[in-house]
Amino acid sequence: MIETLKRTFSSVMSSAPQSGHKDFDVEDVLSKLNIDEKISLLSGTDFWHTASVPRLGVPAIRVSDGPNGVRGTKFFNGVPAACLPCGTGLAATWDTELIKKGGALQGHEAIAKGASVILGPTTNMQRSPLGGRGFESFSEDPVLAGHITAATINGIQSTGVGATPKHFVCNDQEDQRMASNSVVTERALREIYLMPFQIAQQHSDPMCYMTSYNQVNGTHVSENPRLINDVLRKEWGFDGMIMSDWFGTYSATESVKAGLDLEMPGPSYVRGKQINQALGCGKLSEFDVDNRVRQVLKLVKKVLPLGIPEHAPEKTLDTKETAATLRSISTNGLVLLKNENSILPFKKEKTTAVIGPNANFAAFSGGGSASLLPYYSISPLQGVQNQVSNVKYTLGAPGWKKLPYITRVTKTEDNKLGLTMNVYLDPPSKNDRELIDQVYVKHSDVFLIDYKHSKLHGVLYYCTFDGTFTPEETTEYEFSVSVAGTAKLYIDNKLVVDNETKQTPGDSFFGTGTRDEIGTMKLEKGKKYNIRVDFGTLPTLTFTVPGTTAFGAGGIRIGCERRIDMQKELQKAVDLAKSVDQVVLCAGLNSDWESEGYDRTTMDLPGGSDELINAVIAANPNTVVIIQSGTPVTMPWHKTAPALVQAWYGGNETGNAIADVVFGNANPSGKLPLSFPVRNEDNPAFLNFRSERNRVLYGEDVYIGYRFYEKTKKEVAFPFGHGLSYTSFSMSNLNVSVNDEDEITVTLDVTNTGSVDGAQVVQVYVSQENPSINRPVKELKAFTKVQAKKGESVKGVSLSFSKKYATSFWDEGRDAWVSEKGKYHVLVGDSSADTPLKGHFEVQKTSWWRGL
Repeated sequence: MIETLKRTFSSVMSSAPQSGHKDFDVEDVLSKLNIDEKISLLSGTDFWHTASVPRLGVPAIRVSDGPNGVRGTKFFNGVPAACLPCGTGLAATWDTELIKKGGALQGHEAIAKGASVILGPTTNMQRSPLGGRGFESFSEDPVLAGHITAATINGIQSTGVGATPKHFVCNDQEDQRMASNSVVTERALREIYLMPFQIAQQHSDPMCYMTSYNQVNGTHVSENPRLINDVLRKEWGFDGMIMSDWFGTYSATESVKAGLDLEMPGPSYVRGKQINQALGCGKLSEFDVDNRVRQVLKLVKKVLPLGIPEHAPEKTLDTKETAATLRSISTNGLVLLKNENSILPFKKEKTTAVIGPNANFAAFSGGGSASLLPYYSISPLQGVQNQVSNVKYTLGAPGWKKLPYITRVTKTEDNKLGLTMNVYLDPPSKNDRELIDQVYVKHSDVFLIDYKHSKLHGVLYYCTFDGTFTPEETTEYEFSVSVAGTAKLYIDNKLVVDNETKQTPGDSFFGTGTRDEIGTMKLEKGKKYNIRVDFGTLPTLTFTVPGTTAFGAGGIRIGCERRIDMQKELQKAVDLAKSVDQVVLCAGLNSDWESEGYDRTTMDLPGGSDELINAVIAANPNTVVIIQSGTPVTMPWHKTAPALVQAWYGGNETGNAIADVVFGNANPSGKLPLSFPVRNEDNPAFLNFRSERNRVLYGEDVYIGYRFYEKTKKEVAFPFGHGLSYTSFSMSNLNVSVNDEDEITVTLDVTNTGSVDGAQVVQVYVSQENPSINRPVKELKAFTKVQAKKGESVKGVSLSFSKKYATSFWDEGRDAWVSEKGKYHVLVGDSSADTPLKGHFEVQKTSWWRGL
């Protein structure tokens, strides 16, 4: 399949202009650069490009988000892209070979979009279920996160494209993310938060790293010489380029001396003149600058073989092969949490209802840097309809945080779904203002980071968004506007929403915009209404939010939906559930709830979802509950739900993957990459999550996720590593051997004892018998996914891993890892709560070590 993708990619690129840039010698170029050229190379030139030095043959290169797909250079009206499942959905596969294929797909997508470097994967830990970007990350466990990161990097870089693990390090929440100080013990920093990066560095060779926004123990990471220079470069041997997160460079001299090579984005807002001044007064030497420039040049040299021209046009790879790869990855990450009385898989010939807020909506991705315009997106309802003929649908309950896009129901003059954006230099108050541009808007979430026009000189301008709306029923309709700027919404020239006269700070547009302002109007079925929104860009905003960074010209989001009568919707769902043989109930979150820029305030599902789930289960016991979220949600009904699937945000193929599992086209094999607590108050970071006057105390220390739940014997809804199958497996004949000075090999037999072909994840945990300090009950150290046909016994499944990594903890007194003499137990099973096979090995003497 990857070979087919490569052929498709070659076909696409054959029509693209080729680079023409020749290879160069880094030291030779460095010796010929003047000081202004050197300084220019230490910052980007715009949001996505590095600087060039044409006279010496050094081209600009393009970088692009992101963690689950390659957006290209535009947030607004961008080129469509392949969207992979979110980070937790990828890690839930526990399949490094499959993840590597996904990385290769991303690499080819990057080249098609003219990008030499992908800004991902996201490698941070999931401290709390409420982390806004938790869905981007892989796991609460550093070993699983580290190996999934390494597989992603190896896949991306197999195409010649550079990968950028981020955000190095302790960027585990969004609250005050630029100002917050992560106060963490050295032991927890090493064993939990640095470890996935360390594993990735050991098992792959990333071309880049991205520093995090926050401080660690009092110093921002982008200017932290201990983390960047001492740990990453010297101790781990990283010899690539380190860039800041966007607007995450806070100093010139300190960041250069610490080892931060590239300030992003550009044009420079911190370095530039400040570096010139620092050179003049002796705070920096040209030697310091050269060290940073050298790494930028080395990166450019590494990606030259891609042959990507500067400012290349952006193309697509929307093929059947791409779709098949995305569907396979998404399907393999779905986790069957419950299946009482084997009610799944459902029968395709039976009458089926699809109910719920996430049913007729494709929650394919979380929000923020992970967001992109997908080639297509399949909702669960569409996925079921693709496989079953007799399907009925009802909403049941609204699950949105913000009203759905108004562009789902509005039409332009030429009868397209969407709106027309008219651009002006002057405000609406000026008569006969000049129209300078007209743009079709397909989605009414307009983020003007990258909109350009020759007549615009700056970011202050004005727009109208125009369309018509013909309601399908006579009722009250709600209209919403959130904005980084100012806006008013009119229906037939009547003001319905005013987000200009009075504005309230909210979480829109990375925390720089307002909350939703909502207006209501009763509309008549069949009557055509004219919708107009007057919008002023970011400089017209009436407030500023300290600690946030404004992007470009701001943006606007416009929503519309009929006013929901919760009881009527609930009753319709119950009546429908009673009338069919089986129910697929789709609930959960979406990119409005989980996004960069803010954290969740609660672990609960949106209002009305729990009531809907309880009522439908009571009405029809043949119900499977499908939950889409990137991190855990409260499930007060989880003990009564007969069947339950955690489906994450599944990318383009979300709905097809869900239907494949529900109707038995695929046998589920996903496992949870994080624990699901019963309630938010149970999670170990509960008392210390969020900033308190810019301080975040990592008070749980090394007891994150299952390490905490097992140590405290606290009940969870579903444990780390849990996941069921439509078949059954047994594991037997465990053997543990120490092969040489540092390698432990575990072998066992895995037997499919059921009647369906399937896959089982073998999880290997290690526990120290008599540690000299408090340690977790056990910790994951290795895993593999085993495919087995029905009745087949796979003999001699082998897992090898490092003894020093398996046994060591961080000795703060020695500032080193220590592997203590004594007995260690090996616990093998298919979740952290089910490890029936037990073995052991001995460490003969205590030793200390550093590095990889």
